[in-house]
Amino acid sequence: MTTGSAVGGKPAPDPATSGLEGIVAARTPLSEVDGQKGVLTIRGYDIEEIASQITLEEAAFLLWHGTLPNKTELDDLHRRLVSYRRLPEEARVALQVSAKRMLPMDALRFAVASLTADDPAPGDNSREVNQVRAEMLVARVPVIVGTYQRLRSGGQPVEPRADLGITANLLFQMTGEEPNPAHVRGLETYFVTVTDHGMNASTFTARVIASTASDMVSAVVGGIGALKGPLHGGAPGPALDMIEEIGTPDRAEAWMKGAISQGKRIMGFGHRIYKVRDPRAEVLYKAAWLLAEETGEQGSLDLAREVERVAVNVLEEAKPGRDLNTNVEFYTALLLRDVGLTPDLFSPAFGIGRTVGWTAHIMEHQDGGRLIRPQSEYIGPRGLKFVPLDKR
Repeated sequence: MTTGSAVGGKPAPDPATSGLEGIVAARTPLSEVDGQKGVLTIRGYDIEEIASQITLEEAAFLLWHGTLPNKTELDDLHRRLVSYRRLPEEARVALQVSAKRMLPMDALRFAVASLTADDPAPGDNSREVNQVRAEMLVARVPVIVGTYQRLRSGGQPVEPRADLGITANLLFQMTGEEPNPAHVRGLETYFVTVTDHGMNASTFTARVIASTASDMVSAVVGGIGALKGPLHGGAPGPALDMIEEIGTPDRAEAWMKGAISQGKRIMGFGHRIYKVRDPRAEVLYKAAWLLAEETGEQGSLDLAREVERVAVNVLEEAKPGRDLNTNVEFYTALLLRDVGLTPDLFSPAFGIGRTVGWTAHIMEHQDGGRLIRPQSEYIGPRGLKFVPLDKR
């Protein structure tokens, strides 16, 4: 664990003002983000190579074990995940309450916290027990999201189906209807794409909690809390609002220039790490294109593509050198809408995919990582003298 080293021979940036940018917090084989080249590597695989070709179950196996599963391993994992889908009664009650009173991310955090109710071995953070917890969480978080959506839509919960994978079962539990294969494929690609992404805010949060020898559920709840923040996981909805407000391709340039002149942030563009186009944007564009081919709804995608082209050009002209290229949120918004999710479910969907990465990082850190305990530099006053209350 390195908390203040120089990067590339340059002095380490001031953590207080940089948000720890450039500070190496872990050495990990799980994923690598190359912001200069626009490459995301998951366990050695380029995300553009695997995202549309594997299931979320395969991505989980890859991140947990370091290799893609063979058919027997995948079938065994599927059976275990299916066996974990039934929620404990405490989580079911939490969902009944949250569907009436809470917004989606609050409901997700509340219900996931209740999953300690049937923890297999409280206090035991061995790799074997944590592997069970990881599988339980990856199986149950989609059930929580699907059941919550079903309840708040006025329907009765439907039991999970053992013949469906994670993604198809989520759509089934949301609607009670047979999932559309094109929707399953599009949503599956999204989930795989967002499983892990270096030391992002929510993953760092989860690792900090794990480093205290706390339990995996607590660490994942912490990750959800970080993901709830709009600076990390909450921007796809506004990106969709922007596309829909623009409405037609001929309005894109005027809209963009007007928004910039008013100081508005252009959603779906710019990234803390990437200085070129986010590779996940290309993955999700292709997924949206395949979905549009299936549904015949090409108009929205054509609009989004033109908005992207105009936005990149206008941003470069207005803010030269800022490298404000398309990020993952832009096509996420379009794809998730077209598979049937409402904008307020976009962040919970992010959480479903990222739970895979969080659990992998938690296990990795608890296998041998130290307590994460950075230092702070005091800049306040010194030498103040105490004054009794009656003389202040």
